[in-house]
Amino acid sequence: MSTTKIYGIKNCDTVRKAVKWLEANQQPFEFVDFKKTAPDQQLLEGWIGQVGLDKLFNKRSTTWKKLPEQERADADEKAMIAWMQEYPTLIKRPVLEYQGNVHLGFKEAEYHSLINA
Repeated sequence: MSTTKIYGIKNCDTVRKAVKWLEANQQPFEFVDFKKTAPDQQLLEGWIGQVGLDKLFNKRSTTWKKLPEQERADADEKAMIAWMQEYPTLIKRPVLEYQGNVHLGFKEAEYHSLINA
């Protein structure tokens, strides 16, 4: 059985809610803090293959809005992957890897149906 992993940033409210839910439901997991371990290209490409770049890349983040407008306009997948490695805050959080599948964000009902199915 593969290990359940949750990726995110410790001070993110949504990540904290997801971690709290996993703990309350006695679901063993490994937490990977983007601030300590930035995702590599292979990991990001695997996630993109499952959920798509549009869902993984968080264009609502403050980090995205701070990037120069021309760079944002010219952004392609390669550039966006490089940015997510350099600025993990551009990744929608949390990222949950559960039984070989990737899930983005946290909604209690979704976690419940996924993990308690």
